[in-house]
Amino acid sequence: MIFSPSIEAVYRDSKLSVSNIISRISELGFSAFEFWSWWDKDINEIHKAKEEHGVTVASFCTKMISLVNPLLRDAYVEGLKETMVVANRLQCKYLVSQVGQEEPGITRLKQKQSIVDGLKRCAPALEEQGITLLIEPLNTKVDHAEYFLESSEEGFEIIDKVNSPNVKLLYDIYHQQISEGNIIPGITRNLDKVAYLHAADYPGRHEFGTGQIPFKNVLRAVDEAGYSGYLGLEYFPLGDPDKSLRKVMSEFQTS
Repeated sequence: MIFSPSIEAVYRDSKLSVSNIISRISELGFSAFEFWSWWDKDINEIHKAKEEHGVTVASFCTKMISLVNPLLRDAYVEGLKETMVVANRLQCKYLVSQVGQEEPGITRLKQKQSIVDGLKRCAPALEEQGITLLIEPLNTKVDHAEYFLESSEEGFEIIDKVNSPNVKLLYDIYHQQISEGNIIPGITRNLDKVAYLHAADYPGRHEFGTGQIPFKNVLRAVDEAGYSGYLGLEYFPLGDPDKSLRKVMSEFQTS
């Protein structure tokens, strides 16, 4: 399992430049990092820093356009094409996608089918370029009211229907602890559909060990089940970000 700090979460209060943050992450012993939006960043700066420090861009987000609404499908596909150009520039193999807010007056079945149809349209280009698109369930109780996809099980159903090796689920341990619990079997029984993990403790969305999630047990079980991909550290530290990352690395990395 490869720990990947989210520079926008862990360093959200930092006044350091992106290149300096990447340098710090490398010095702390991490081999990868991730971020959210690419369209408001200097991609040349990120590319130069990642090359200089020998770290990998694990993931970032595609443009925030709804998959739920079929009228926006062309815009979603175009946004993904633009994002894949950036991903290739940064040699990034994973892109994160939210699916959008619920559409009032439209059945969930039709909204889900719109997501499936949109992802199926994207699949050939993803497969051709060797990039995996990750759809992400989010909790609606605390952070993302009226977001369409809350359940990991519903997410797995979508993955099955799309049936592409390059469309998988991002399982966020923080979000699913709020939405449904049952974290260990939720991940380990679905490793063929889970291609990426995110994590923060709950409540508070802070670093591991500050809330109620037994991260040592969760990460050990996932590791033993055979997961060897990225774990995005998408938390907001209570104190110094460097100290929090050192602690997470020393106390929780399983392999």
